[in-house]
Amino acid sequence: MDNATPLLLSALGGIILLLYLVMRLRLHAFVALLTVSLIVGLTTGMNLEAILQSVQDGMGGTLGFVATVVGLGAMFGKMLEVSGGVDRLASTLLDRFGEDRSQCAMGLTGFLVAIPVFLDVAFIILVPLIYALTRRTGRSLLYYGIPLLAGLAVTHSFIPPTPGPIAVAELIGADLGYVILFGAMAGLPAMIIAGPIFGRYIAKHIDAGIPDYMELPKDEIDNTGLPSFKLILSIILLPLMLIVLNTVSGAVLSDDSPIVAALAFVGHPFVALTLATLLSFVFLGTRRGMSRENVMEVATKALEPAGIIILVTGAGGVFKQMLIDSGVGEVMGQIMADSALPPILLAFLISTAVRVVQGSATVAMITAAGLMAPLISTLGLEGPVLGLIVIAIASGATVLSHVNDSGFWLVNRYFGLTEAQTLKSWTVMETLIGLVGLVVALIIGLFV
Repeated sequence: MDNATPLLLSALGGIILLLYLVMRLRLHAFVALLTVSLIVGLTTGMNLEAILQSVQDGMGGTLGFVATVVGLGAMFGKMLEVSGGVDRLASTLLDRFGEDRSQCAMGLTGFLVAIPVFLDVAFIILVPLIYALTRRTGRSLLYYGIPLLAGLAVTHSFIPPTPGPIAVAELIGADLGYVILFGAMAGLPAMIIAGPIFGRYIAKHIDAGIPDYMELPKDEIDNTGLPSFKLILSIILLPLMLIVLNTVSGAVLSDDSPIVAALAFVGHPFVALTLATLLSFVFLGTRRGMSRENVMEVATKALEPAGIIILVTGAGGVFKQMLIDSGVGEVMGQIMADSALPPILLAFLISTAVRVVQGSATVAMITAAGLMAPLISTLGLEGPVLGLIVIAIASGATVLSHVNDSGFWLVNRYFGLTEAQTLKSWTVMETLIGLVGLVVALIIGLFV
């Protein structure tokens, strides 16, 4: 244990420094993660050449997968946004469900739209629907807004190809098929409880109207010229179904089956997302009158926000690699392995602690994944349980969003709430999602 103490102090100091750099000095997470990784390498006694090699290995090993998937997902989502596909999806679901079940329609809309579109972008696109429904019915904005936000937040946290679960799955070696399957199993009840059920309750206690400073949109949604609902739904679900089929076929059929080989290829996230992105270019782009140059501009613009996420995730991979190569990971893994807490609960608690302290769900997920990776290696965990650990980390990174989270202020401004009202609505909703996700993960963990 004496030899382990300096390593543990280096890791603890590194985490404290990371939080200080991000929170107090407002240093970008990419630079902060790289800086802390280098310091951990130096303070644990690694030689300089080994430190540089760990940076290269961690960045390259992580981005080889994440950059491809996040980049494709961003372009796919941007095409959906630009073509009006998001509007079509939302308006059709509202028409099908009717005003009486509009809460469910908004929750399902958020759940589907956030698969290819970033949460904040999807919310800004869809908030006029919330305003329109509020004007039409006179209800509180939260009656419709909380279900929409719950659907967006659940998918953003639990369902690939959104960046968070993609990054965590890559860092701990989880199969994306299991992550999608368990994410849906945890996410749907979380969305129902935190969305329509909680939304109905909180709307009775907070009567939020449309803020005076927000420009009011039209009462009716204009569906003219929008792509068809079936087309949008098919393109969104195609990559998810291919990835899940790949995972299920590998578990059901023999390894030498040609069907398994074919599904392993088309169901790999690279191929599945490439197919969906190409289909969006054609059916949402050129077939609808966009020039090839316009499609290329849309795709290029989509990579701007994706680039930040890719780099932060890569830096998280460097942090993880430095922990492993320095020997810190082995010591921490052994200590965690000796803990009485199950790995799923431990993953949730680590992610929650980082989330509450520094606010960013992405940083919380990447930090927790980096710390859990040595434990996973020590215990020899593999298969479905890794998918559950991804859900647990995502759940921890969702709970207790407060004033240090940008999402808190986005909702605060668009719904015209006070800080106290935002805590009672948005923060409670996020916490419900995280807790339900954890409970479902623990229950599934009893059977896998």
